[in-house]
Amino acid sequence: MGMRIFLDANILFAAAKSAGAVRALLGLLEAAEHTLCADDYVLAEARRNLEVKGTDAMGSLDTLLAGIDVARFRRDELDPQLAALLPEQDRPVLAAAIRLGCGALVTGDRIHFGRLYGRDVRGVSIHSPRSLYETLIR
Repeated sequence: MGMRIFLDANILFAAAKSAGAVRALLGLLEAAEHTLCADDYVLAEARRNLEVKGTDAMGSLDTLLAGIDVARFRRDELDPQLAALLPEQDRPVLAAAIRLGCGALVTGDRIHFGRLYGRDVRGVSIHSPRSLYETLIR
């Protein structure tokens, strides 16, 4: 039985933008029967970034979303110790992963999440795409 894996907006963006390593990783995770999760908050950010970059990847994003459980956004507050670890705009990402019972959060945002890579936060293990691959697939 696989785990629930929360995808940050930059993961959705990268997978939609090109048929590269991130899209391949999502395919491998699905094949290994993990459940890919997101919420409206990260989905809206991914869509905004795809529009700003002028890519024609909206169709690819919609195709990807067919295999992703997308929850409605809910403003969950992190406790002050956890909130202090992340900037305001990234707190809802971690809060959603916790609320949705995900065992992992995958993000390419090294600037804001990098110091949490490899750490377990309220039952959610924080990963870069590479570390998630090495942990779950290889």
